[in-house]
Amino acid sequence: MEKKTYRNVFLELGLSEEEIAQRVQETFDEIFYGENRFFFFSPDDETMGYMEDTGNHDARTEGMSYGMMMCVQTDHKKEFDALWKWARTYMYMETGENAGYFAWSVATNGEKNAYGPAPDGEEFFAMALFFASHRWGDGEGIFNYSKEAQELLHTCVHKGEDGIGRAMWDPDNHLIRFITECDFTDPSYHLPHFYELFAKWAKEEDREFWQQAAQASRAYLKKACHPLTGLSAEYSTFEGEPYSGDQEIFGRHDWYYSDAYRTIANIALDYEWFSKGTEHGAWCEETADHLQTFFERTVGEKDRAVYTIEGEILDMDALHPVAMTAVNAQASLASRGEYSLACVKKFWDTPLRTGERRYYDNCLYLFAMLALSGNYRIWL
Repeated sequence: MEKKTYRNVFLELGLSEEEIAQRVQETFDEIFYGENRFFFFSPDDETMGYMEDTGNHDARTEGMSYGMMMCVQTDHKKEFDALWKWARTYMYMETGENAGYFAWSVATNGEKNAYGPAPDGEEFFAMALFFASHRWGDGEGIFNYSKEAQELLHTCVHKGEDGIGRAMWDPDNHLIRFITECDFTDPSYHLPHFYELFAKWAKEEDREFWQQAAQASRAYLKKACHPLTGLSAEYSTFEGEPYSGDQEIFGRHDWYYSDAYRTIANIALDYEWFSKGTEHGAWCEETADHLQTFFERTVGEKDRAVYTIEGEILDMDALHPVAMTAVNAQASLASRGEYSLACVKKFWDTPLRTGERRYYDNCLYLFAMLALSGNYRIWL
Protein backbone atom coordinates (compact mmCIF):
# COMPACT_ATOMS: atom_id res chain seq x y z
CA MET A 1 0.00 0.00 0.00
CA GLU A 2 1.45 3.35 -1.02
CA LYS A 3 1.54 6.24 1.39
CA LYS A 4 -1.07 8.83 0.54
CA THR A 5 -1.67 12.50 1.08
CA TYR A 6 -4.72 13.63 3.03
CA ARG A 7 -6.97 16.51 2.20
CA ASN A 8 -6.97 19.44 4.63
CA VAL A 9 -10.41 20.97 4.16
CA PHE A 10 -9.75 23.74 6.67
CA LEU A 11 -7.12 25.18 4.34
CA GLU A 12 -9.90 25.63 1.80
CA LEU A 13 -11.60 28.00 4.27
CA GLY A 14 -8.50 30.22 4.16
CA LEU A 15 -7.19 29.13 7.53
CA SER A 16 -3.44 28.79 7.99
CA GLU A 17 -1.63 25.55 8.71
CA GLU A 18 -0.45 27.03 12.01
CA GLU A 19 -3.90 27.90 13.34
CA ILE A 20 -5.30 24.56 12.18
CA ALA A 21 -2.53 22.64 13.97
CA GLN A 22 -3.07 24.76 17.08
CA ARG A 23 -6.81 24.07 17.06
CA VAL A 24 -6.27 20.31 16.73
CA GLN A 25 -3.82 20.34 19.65
CA GLU A 26 -6.09 22.51 21.80
CA THR A 27 -9.01 20.14 21.14
CA PHE A 28 -7.00 17.11 22.21
CA ASP A 29 -5.64 18.95 25.28
CA GLU A 30 -9.10 19.99 26.44
CA ILE A 31 -10.51 16.48 26.16
CA PHE A 32 -7.57 14.82 27.89
CA TYR A 33 -6.28 17.48 30.31
CA GLY A 34 -8.56 20.53 30.28
CA GLU A 35 -11.23 21.80 32.62
CA ASN A 36 -13.84 19.81 30.68
CA ARG A 37 -11.77 16.68 30.19
CA PHE A 38 -13.18 13.19 30.33
CA PHE A 39 -9.91 11.28 30.27
CA PHE A 40 -8.59 10.41 33.72
CA PHE A 41 -5.58 8.49 34.92
CA SER A 42 -6.40 5.90 37.57
CA PRO A 43 -5.99 7.56 40.98
CA ASP A 44 -3.56 4.95 42.27
CA ASP A 45 -1.83 3.95 39.02
CA GLU A 46 -0.89 6.39 36.24
CA THR A 47 -0.05 3.52 33.91
CA MET A 48 -3.83 3.12 33.49
CA GLY A 49 -6.52 5.56 32.49
CA TYR A 50 -10.10 5.68 31.25
CA MET A 51 -12.51 7.80 29.22
CA GLU A 52 -15.64 8.59 31.22
CA ASP A 53 -19.02 8.74 29.54
CA THR A 54 -20.02 11.88 31.43
CA GLY A 55 -23.71 11.37 30.71
CA ASN A 56 -23.79 7.87 32.17
CA HIS A 57 -20.79 8.02 34.53
CA ASP A 58 -19.12 4.84 33.31
CA ALA A 59 -16.37 3.79 30.92
CA ARG A 60 -17.48 2.17 27.68
CA THR A 61 -15.62 0.22 25.04
CA GLU A 62 -16.84 2.85 22.59
CA GLY A 63 -15.06 5.66 24.44
CA MET A 64 -12.00 3.65 25.42
CA SER A 65 -11.35 2.57 21.84
CA TYR A 66 -12.13 6.07 20.55
CA GLY A 67 -9.61 7.47 23.00
CA MET A 68 -6.98 5.03 21.77
CA MET A 69 -7.63 6.07 18.17
CA MET A 70 -7.35 9.74 19.15
CA CYS A 71 -4.03 9.05 20.86
CA VAL A 72 -2.41 7.07 18.06
CA GLN A 73 -3.48 9.67 15.49
CA THR A 74 -1.96 12.48 17.58
CA ASP A 75 1.15 10.58 18.79
CA HIS A 76 0.29 10.30 22.49
CA LYS A 77 1.68 6.88 23.40
CA LYS A 78 1.55 7.27 27.19
CA GLU A 79 -2.18 7.94 27.14
CA PHE A 80 -2.78 5.20 24.55
CA ASP A 81 -1.03 2.59 26.67
CA ALA A 82 -2.87 3.75 29.79
CA LEU A 83 -6.24 3.31 28.08
CA TRP A 84 -5.31 -0.07 26.65
CA LYS A 85 -4.00 -1.36 29.98
CA TRP A 86 -7.18 -0.21 31.76
CA ALA A 87 -9.33 -1.90 29.11
CA ARG A 88 -7.36 -5.16 29.30
CA THR A 89 -7.38 -5.08 33.10
CA TYR A 90 -11.03 -4.23 33.78
CA MET A 91 -13.00 -4.78 30.57
CA TYR A 92 -11.53 -7.91 29.02
CA MET A 93 -13.45 -11.10 29.76
CA GLU A 94 -11.33 -14.18 30.40
CA THR A 95 -14.15 -16.65 31.05
CA GLY A 96 -17.77 -17.29 30.14
CA GLU A 97 -19.54 -17.32 26.80
CA ASN A 98 -18.07 -13.91 25.92
CA ALA A 99 -14.46 -14.78 26.78
CA GLY A 100 -12.11 -12.91 24.45
CA TYR A 101 -14.45 -9.91 24.17
CA PHE A 102 -14.62 -6.73 26.26
CA ALA A 103 -17.47 -5.81 28.63
CA TRP A 104 -19.13 -2.81 27.02
CA SER A 105 -19.78 -0.89 30.26
CA VAL A 106 -17.57 -0.78 33.34
CA ALA A 107 -17.77 1.51 36.37
CA THR A 108 -14.89 3.94 36.71
CA ASN A 109 -13.68 1.93 39.71
CA GLY A 110 -13.19 -1.07 37.41
CA GLU A 111 -16.30 -3.07 38.34
CA LYS A 112 -18.16 -4.48 35.33
CA ASN A 113 -21.69 -3.21 34.78
CA ALA A 114 -22.33 -5.81 32.09
CA TYR A 115 -20.83 -9.01 30.76
CA GLY A 116 -21.70 -8.51 27.12
CA PRO A 117 -19.70 -6.77 24.37
CA ALA A 118 -20.57 -4.02 21.90
CA PRO A 119 -18.95 -4.70 18.52
CA ASP A 120 -18.12 -1.08 17.71
CA GLY A 121 -15.65 -1.12 20.58
CA GLU A 122 -13.88 -4.23 19.35
CA GLU A 123 -13.41 -2.94 15.81
CA PHE A 124 -11.99 0.38 17.03
CA PHE A 125 -9.71 -1.42 19.51
CA ALA A 126 -8.31 -3.56 16.70
CA MET A 127 -7.76 -0.68 14.29
CA ALA A 128 -6.12 1.51 16.91
CA LEU A 129 -3.83 -1.37 17.93
CA PHE A 130 -2.69 -1.99 14.35
CA PHE A 131 -1.93 1.70 13.90
CA ALA A 132 -0.02 1.74 17.20
CA SER A 133 2.03 -1.24 16.02
CA HIS A 134 2.94 0.56 12.82
CA ARG A 135 3.57 3.95 14.40
CA TRP A 136 5.44 2.95 17.56
CA GLY A 137 6.35 -0.71 17.15
CA ASP A 138 5.16 -3.74 19.08
CA GLY A 139 6.12 -4.24 22.71
CA GLU A 140 5.77 -7.12 25.14
CA GLY A 141 2.67 -8.80 26.56
CA ILE A 142 -0.48 -6.79 26.02
CA PHE A 143 1.60 -4.11 24.30
CA ASN A 144 2.37 -6.48 21.44
CA TYR A 145 -0.23 -4.41 19.64
CA SER A 146 -0.47 -6.29 16.35
CA LYS A 147 -0.78 -9.68 18.04
CA GLU A 148 -3.53 -8.36 20.33
CA ALA A 149 -5.41 -6.95 17.33
CA GLN A 150 -5.13 -10.18 15.38
CA GLU A 151 -6.34 -12.31 18.29
CA LEU A 152 -9.27 -9.99 18.93
CA LEU A 153 -10.40 -10.02 15.30
CA HIS A 154 -10.03 -13.79 15.16
CA THR A 155 -12.36 -14.08 18.14
CA CYS A 156 -14.84 -11.65 16.54
CA VAL A 157 -15.07 -13.82 13.43
CA HIS A 158 -14.85 -17.34 14.89
CA LYS A 159 -16.62 -17.06 18.24
CA GLY A 160 -19.37 -19.64 18.53
CA GLU A 161 -17.88 -22.22 16.21
CA ASP A 162 -17.40 -24.45 19.24
CA GLY A 163 -20.98 -23.83 20.38
CA ILE A 164 -20.04 -21.21 23.00
CA GLY A 165 -21.01 -17.59 22.41
CA ARG A 166 -21.61 -15.85 19.08
CA ALA A 167 -19.51 -14.09 16.47
CA MET A 168 -19.77 -10.31 16.15
CA TRP A 169 -20.12 -10.54 12.37
CA ASP A 170 -22.80 -12.71 10.82
CA PRO A 171 -20.87 -15.56 9.17
CA ASP A 172 -23.23 -15.72 6.19
CA ASN A 173 -23.77 -12.09 5.20
CA HIS A 174 -20.51 -10.69 6.68
CA LEU A 175 -22.38 -7.83 8.38
CA ILE A 176 -21.64 -6.61 11.90
CA ARG A 177 -24.31 -7.26 14.53
CA PHE A 178 -25.60 -4.60 16.91
CA ILE A 179 -24.77 -6.96 19.77
CA THR A 180 -23.86 -10.62 19.53
CA GLU A 181 -27.26 -11.81 20.75
CA CYS A 182 -29.18 -9.97 18.01
CA ASP A 183 -29.64 -10.48 14.29
CA PHE A 184 -29.91 -6.85 13.29
CA THR A 185 -27.31 -4.14 12.95
CA ASP A 186 -26.38 -0.51 13.56
CA PRO A 187 -25.45 1.45 10.42
CA SER A 188 -22.88 3.49 12.33
CA TYR A 189 -20.96 0.30 13.19
CA HIS A 190 -20.14 -0.33 9.53
CA LEU A 191 -16.51 0.63 8.86
CA PRO A 192 -15.49 -0.78 5.47
CA HIS A 193 -12.36 1.38 5.52
CA PHE A 194 -11.25 -0.52 8.64
CA TYR A 195 -12.13 -3.88 7.11
CA GLU A 196 -9.97 -3.10 4.06
CA LEU A 197 -7.01 -2.83 6.44
CA PHE A 198 -8.03 -5.84 8.51
CA ALA A 199 -7.93 -7.78 5.22
CA LYS A 200 -4.22 -6.91 5.01
CA TRP A 201 -3.17 -7.21 8.64
CA ALA A 202 -5.43 -9.77 10.36
CA LYS A 203 -4.40 -13.42 10.66
CA GLU A 204 -3.92 -14.80 7.18
CA GLU A 205 -6.82 -17.23 7.47
CA ASP A 206 -9.18 -14.35 8.32
CA ARG A 207 -8.22 -11.93 5.56
CA GLU A 208 -10.69 -13.10 2.95
CA PHE A 209 -13.50 -12.68 5.48
CA TRP A 210 -12.57 -9.03 6.02
CA GLN A 211 -12.39 -8.30 2.32
CA GLN A 212 -15.88 -9.72 1.96
CA ALA A 213 -17.01 -7.72 5.00
CA ALA A 214 -15.80 -4.49 3.37
CA GLN A 215 -17.78 -5.24 0.22
CA ALA A 216 -20.84 -6.31 2.19
CA SER A 217 -20.87 -3.19 4.36
CA ARG A 218 -20.57 -0.84 1.40
CA ALA A 219 -23.50 -2.59 -0.28
CA TYR A 220 -25.47 -2.50 2.98
CA LEU A 221 -24.89 1.24 3.54
CA LYS A 222 -26.45 1.99 0.17
CA LYS A 223 -29.62 0.37 1.48
CA ALA A 224 -29.48 1.91 4.96
CA CYS A 225 -29.02 5.57 3.91
CA HIS A 226 -32.11 7.25 2.54
CA PRO A 227 -31.66 8.12 -1.16
CA LEU A 228 -32.98 11.69 -0.77
CA THR A 229 -31.91 12.80 2.72
CA GLY A 230 -28.77 10.71 3.26
CA LEU A 231 -30.03 9.92 6.77
CA SER A 232 -29.80 6.47 8.36
CA ALA A 233 -31.54 4.97 11.37
CA GLU A 234 -29.79 4.10 14.61
CA TYR A 235 -30.58 0.39 14.17
CA SER A 236 -31.60 -1.42 11.02
CA THR A 237 -32.27 -4.85 9.62
CA PHE A 238 -29.54 -6.50 7.61
CA GLU A 239 -31.51 -5.35 4.55
CA GLY A 240 -31.12 -1.73 5.60
CA GLU A 241 -34.67 -1.08 6.81
CA PRO A 242 -35.02 0.94 10.05
CA TYR A 243 -35.39 -1.52 12.92
CA SER A 244 -38.45 -0.84 15.05
CA GLY A 245 -38.56 -4.06 17.07
CA ASP A 246 -37.60 -4.72 20.68
CA GLN A 247 -38.55 -1.20 21.79
CA GLU A 248 -39.53 -2.53 25.21
CA ILE A 249 -35.88 -3.61 25.60
CA PHE A 250 -33.83 -1.04 23.71
CA GLY A 251 -36.22 1.90 23.28
CA ARG A 252 -36.89 3.51 19.92
CA HIS A 253 -34.04 3.45 17.39
CA ASP A 254 -35.65 3.54 13.94
CA TRP A 255 -34.91 7.25 13.53
CA TYR A 256 -31.98 9.59 12.92
CA TYR A 257 -30.71 10.00 16.47
CA SER A 258 -27.43 9.83 18.38
CA ASP A 259 -25.77 6.62 17.10
CA ALA A 260 -26.83 7.42 13.56
CA TYR A 261 -24.79 10.63 13.33
CA ARG A 262 -21.62 8.58 12.98
CA THR A 263 -22.75 6.91 9.76
CA ILE A 264 -22.02 9.85 7.46
CA ALA A 265 -18.69 10.49 9.19
CA ASN A 266 -17.68 6.89 8.53
CA ILE A 267 -18.80 7.11 4.89
CA ALA A 268 -16.71 10.26 4.46
CA LEU A 269 -13.61 8.65 5.98
CA ASP A 270 -14.03 5.58 3.78
CA TYR A 271 -14.21 7.95 0.81
CA GLU A 272 -10.99 9.68 1.85
CA TRP A 273 -9.07 6.47 2.57
CA PHE A 274 -10.27 4.12 -0.17
CA SER A 275 -13.34 5.01 -2.20
CA LYS A 276 -12.52 8.30 -3.93
CA GLY A 277 -12.62 7.79 -7.69
CA THR A 278 -14.61 4.55 -7.50
CA GLU A 279 -18.24 3.73 -8.23
CA HIS A 280 -18.86 3.53 -4.49
CA GLY A 281 -17.10 6.87 -4.09
CA ALA A 282 -19.64 8.49 -6.39
CA TRP A 283 -22.38 7.19 -4.09
CA CYS A 284 -20.50 8.60 -1.07
CA GLU A 285 -20.36 12.02 -2.72
CA GLU A 286 -24.06 11.97 -3.54
CA THR A 287 -25.06 10.81 -0.05
CA ALA A 288 -22.93 13.46 1.67
CA ASP A 289 -24.41 16.14 -0.60
CA HIS A 290 -27.95 15.00 0.18
CA LEU A 291 -27.37 15.02 3.93
CA GLN A 292 -25.81 18.49 3.93
CA THR A 293 -28.56 19.83 1.69
CA PHE A 294 -31.17 18.37 4.02
CA PHE A 295 -29.70 20.18 7.01
CA GLU A 296 -28.77 23.45 5.37
CA ARG A 297 -31.75 23.97 3.07
CA THR A 298 -34.64 21.81 4.25
CA VAL A 299 -34.75 22.02 8.03
CA GLY A 300 -33.02 25.37 8.59
CA GLU A 301 -33.63 26.66 12.09
CA LYS A 302 -34.79 23.26 13.33
CA ASP A 303 -31.58 21.53 12.26
CA ARG A 304 -30.75 20.05 15.64
CA ALA A 305 -33.87 17.98 16.23
CA VAL A 306 -34.81 14.32 15.76
CA TYR A 307 -35.89 13.05 12.33
CA THR A 308 -37.22 10.05 10.54
CA ILE A 309 -34.81 8.97 7.82
CA GLU A 310 -37.31 10.32 5.25
CA GLY A 311 -36.75 13.76 6.77
CA GLU A 312 -39.84 14.27 8.91
CA ILE A 313 -38.94 16.62 11.73
CA LEU A 314 -40.08 15.24 15.07
CA ASP A 315 -40.86 17.49 18.00
CA MET A 316 -37.79 16.49 19.99
CA ASP A 317 -34.45 18.19 20.50
CA ALA A 318 -31.27 16.36 19.58
CA LEU A 319 -29.42 14.96 22.58
CA HIS A 320 -26.04 15.67 20.98
CA PRO A 321 -26.30 18.82 18.83
CA VAL A 322 -22.55 19.50 18.68
CA ALA A 323 -21.96 15.96 17.41
CA MET A 324 -24.41 16.71 14.59
CA THR A 325 -22.47 19.79 13.58
CA ALA A 326 -19.23 17.81 13.65
CA VAL A 327 -20.39 14.96 11.42
CA ASN A 328 -22.15 17.30 8.99
CA ALA A 329 -18.77 18.97 8.55
CA GLN A 330 -16.85 15.69 8.25
CA ALA A 331 -19.21 14.78 5.41
CA SER A 332 -17.36 17.44 3.42
CA LEU A 333 -14.50 15.01 2.87
CA ALA A 334 -16.86 13.44 0.33
CA SER A 335 -19.32 16.22 -0.44
CA ARG A 336 -18.92 18.28 -3.58
CA GLY A 337 -22.15 20.23 -3.04
CA GLU A 338 -22.86 23.89 -2.47
CA TYR A 339 -23.03 23.51 1.33
CA SER A 340 -19.74 21.68 1.80
CA LEU A 341 -17.60 24.55 3.05
CA ALA A 342 -20.52 26.17 4.88
CA CYS A 343 -20.82 23.07 7.06
CA VAL A 344 -17.08 23.12 7.76
CA LYS A 345 -17.20 26.83 8.67
CA LYS A 346 -20.12 26.20 11.03
CA PHE A 347 -18.11 23.45 12.71
CA TRP A 348 -14.94 25.59 12.99
CA ASP A 349 -17.00 28.31 14.69
CA THR A 350 -18.57 25.81 17.14
CA PRO A 351 -16.76 25.29 20.47
CA LEU A 352 -16.41 21.98 22.26
CA ARG A 353 -19.43 21.09 24.32
CA THR A 354 -19.38 21.57 28.08
CA GLY A 355 -21.57 20.04 30.74
CA GLU A 356 -22.81 16.58 31.52
CA ARG A 357 -23.36 15.36 27.95
CA ARG A 358 -20.02 16.53 26.55
CA TYR A 359 -18.44 13.06 26.12
CA TYR A 360 -20.15 11.82 22.95
CA ASP A 361 -20.30 15.21 21.24
CA ASN A 362 -16.65 15.92 21.86
CA CYS A 363 -15.47 12.50 20.73
CA LEU A 364 -17.08 13.08 17.35
CA TYR A 365 -15.81 16.66 17.43
CA LEU A 366 -12.17 15.57 17.73
CA PHE A 367 -12.58 12.92 15.05
CA ALA A 368 -14.01 15.56 12.70
CA MET A 369 -11.19 17.94 13.60
CA LEU A 370 -8.64 15.25 12.76
CA ALA A 371 -10.37 14.20 9.54
CA LEU A 372 -10.90 17.69 8.17
CA SER A 373 -7.31 18.73 8.95
CA GLY A 374 -5.84 15.72 7.17
CA ASN A 375 -4.75 14.10 10.43
CA TYR A 376 -7.01 11.02 10.53
CA ARG A 377 -4.56 8.76 8.74
CA ILE A 378 -3.70 5.21 7.83
CA TRP A 379 -0.50 4.28 9.67
CA LEU A 380 1.49 1.74 7.71
